[in-house]
Amino acid sequence: MEKIDSNLIFNIQSNTEFEDLAFKIFDYQFTHNKIYKKYASLILKGKTPKKIIDIPFLPINFFKSDKVIISKKQSQITFKSSGTQGIRSNHHIADLDLYKSSFRKNFINTYGKIDNTCIVGLLPSYEENGDSSLIYMVDCLIQMSKDINSGFYNNNFKKLEAILKQNENKQIKTIIIGVTYAILDFAKKFPMNLNNTIIIETGGMKGRRKELLKEEVHKILCSCFNLKNIHSEYGMTELLSQAYSKKEGIFHTPAWMKVLVRDIYDPLSVTSKKTSGAINIIDLANIYSCSFIATNDTGTLISKSNFKLNGRVNNADIRGCNLLLEE
Repeated sequence: MEKIDSNLIFNIQSNTEFEDLAFKIFDYQFTHNKIYKKYASLILKGKTPKKIIDIPFLPINFFKSDKVIISKKQSQITFKSSGTQGIRSNHHIADLDLYKSSFRKNFINTYGKIDNTCIVGLLPSYEENGDSSLIYMVDCLIQMSKDINSGFYNNNFKKLEAILKQNENKQIKTIIIGVTYAILDFAKKFPMNLNNTIIIETGGMKGRRKELLKEEVHKILCSCFNLKNIHSEYGMTELLSQAYSKKEGIFHTPAWMKVLVRDIYDPLSVTSKKTSGAINIIDLANIYSCSFIATNDTGTLISKSNFKLNGRVNNADIRGCNLLLEE
């Protein structure tokens, strides 16, 4: 298998279709991804996975130490993690269109068409580091928007305040996608009532503020902006798909992404049952790197497509993206 039709990925209609494609991608990556094959072979010991939970999940730290990409594939772009904790993860993207298709379809499915929506990026630290998959995604969403005020506002809080007030008066739908510390800084300086604005926090203080529980952050922001709910995005450099939470910290995955949990003390004990543990992710859009990743996050499965974040695996590197921890 040298190429998988992306339509198969982004038009999955059932769990059976998901699992059938997951096994096909596993076979492809086991055959053509040297890093994954080496790791998976040690786990499988000659056995063939029969169930989804039997497929080996590559520890996410391999993206820091190795080049995780299908053999003979060239990288079109390399996304890098924030680097707030030292060594940066590198995700070598062989097909940028896959990433575009993934985040566009998922975002539109979650928030509707954005042609006439004002998309605001509030991601200063990501722009400082560069090579960010999140910056790339938000920039593309801004380009998709036809609103003249869509753009990155980062440190221009005064201008952002004026745009938000204008949009509220004109009842223009606005979506702010921002790193947590920047949204908190803006909220503190410019509290206002927002009725037509959605705030999506991507998590992380990037060393700029004391880390807070996600519930604390949302409570502060709801108070400052008179909102009922703050939305969240769960994604990472090593993935090409995201999960979104609209309320109560419950994240929903797209049809081509699935979250499983593993026993923290037995990493090979994986389940799809409603329980808590360390998070394993299947991201079928990751065709040309690795679709089966064991993260350092912990969470609770609520249903086949919904989960909550709980924290981090002890002694794991704290990634600034998408998770808020209490010091």
